Amino acid sequence: MRAFIFPGQGSQSVGMGKALAGASRQARAVFEEVDEALSQSLSRLMAEGPAEELVLTENAQPAIMANALATLRASGIALADKADFVAGHSLGEYSALCAAGSFDLATTARLLKRRGQAMQAAVPVGEGAMAALLGADLAMAKAVAEEAAQGEVCTVANDNDPSQVVISGHRGAVERALDIAKAKGAKRAILLPVSAPFHCPLMQPAADAMAEALAGAAMEAPAVSLYANVTAAPVDSPDTIRELLVEQVTGMVRWRESVANMAAAGVTHFVEFGGKVLGPMVKRIAPDASVSSVISMDDIDALVKEI
Repeated sequence: MRAFIFPGQGSQSVGMGKALAGASRQARAVFEEVDEALSQSLSRLMAEGPAEELVLTENAQPAIMANALATLRASGIALADKADFVAGHSLGEYSALCAAGSFDLATTARLLKRRGQAMQAAVPVGEGAMAALLGADLAMAKAVAEEAAQGEVCTVANDNDPSQVVISGHRGAVERALDIAKAKGAKRAILLPVSAPFHCPLMQPAADAMAEALAGAAMEAPAVSLYANVTAAPVDSPDTIRELLVEQVTGMVRWRESVANMAAAGVTHFVEFGGKVLGPMVKRIAPDASVSSVISMDDIDALVKEI
């Protein structure tokens, strides 16, 4: 069995998609459609920068999605024929749903633009923070966050793999967590270069905005089941997926459990489209699984021969 997976924020870089667009008419069509949907030359920003504009959440989110979908469509692979499940990390969940036919491309781009704007606006810059705890498992991270909170918000945002957990909340609490984590045995605890504290209760205004946006978005059942971030379980009901996408804004991304549960369900091959971030996590969660990370035309050619 096979799962197609899609990366989240942090996998953006200037130049992304440029070679793909030059080599593939299908990829170019994706970038053109996203540009038109957003009334913005996002593809030029992706190809040429500047980096400080691309990294803005409202640009990075649709850009990462567009790059992933361009990679998939350039491959010519029919998802329903080759994948048993889809999953995505945070915003990658929207990429996964677009790939599986739940949202059309223009709708996905507009939803992610709105999501990025809403998440950035939810907390004033400087008031929130996120930190990666390396060499820490979920139990340790929860204990660290609870001790660091001291009346402020500090929660687990991403349970990425057995040795990497991300926390999120008020800046003061997250900064306190750095020393607490080291005292509890984490190998490293580092602040992340993000502009807002994602996947924590401070994002509630963004969750409210996405509830409104998703309520008005046309949506179909996915061609294959989605392993949802907040439940780590398969789902295919559009109404339920809408609810989970709203919950995901403030909830924990249960990536470790999602991958483990897919492996337990029989998935032996994970294919990451548009990034090389999730693959190493998958290998730490399910060491016996095979992983393909697909970014370039060479990667696409290799995948097509393989599957």
